[in-house]
Amino acid sequence: MSTPRVFLARHGETEWTLNGRHTGISEIPLTPHGETQVRQAGRSLVGPGRLIDPSRLTRIYVSPRVRAQNTFLLLLAGCAGAPLEHVNVLVTEEIAEWGYGRYEGWFPAQIREDRKARGLDKERPFDIWRDGCEDGEGPEGLKGESAEEVRVRLDKVIKEIRELQAPYMNGEKNVDVLLVGAGGGGG
Repeated sequence: MSTPRVFLARHGETEWTLNGRHTGISEIPLTPHGETQVRQAGRSLVGPGRLIDPSRLTRIYVSPRVRAQNTFLLLLAGCAGAPLEHVNVLVTEEIAEWGYGRYEGWFPAQIREDRKARGLDKERPFDIWRDGCEDGEGPEGLKGESAEEVRVRLDKVIKEIRELQAPYMNGEKNVDVLLVGAGGGGG
């Protein structure tokens, strides 16, 4: 046994990731190429004796977005013979993509143009990590998140993982963790 590890798997290519649009809560499916990317990664990285060995996994966190769900299934598709019943799979908003709010589906240039037209960012250009995202407009306005809000929810997951792995840092038990979500933070 060895020191516990945490693996991060970003979802495969979607139409919006391919063309650079901000994708938060929109349910954009993987492209055929995205599915191929994930299958190839799974064959190379996941399986008995590979980097991500299912027998070493104890927990998997998955974003609720369909692109992350499909990535999870395709990534582990080659593990049919490997035991996974001991793995706790948690589908959680805690690792969901950034809430882009008003900017959902927008290109970075559109965000800059919109903010300029509304008189924002006079002193410095928009930076999602500093400025966050505004809520959308109208009755169905999407919630925009700040970097602090994203940090808070991700810190909850990090705390859970630390608590899970801390007693076994010398390899006393297999407690590897896999997270399947998005890259996030464009702008």
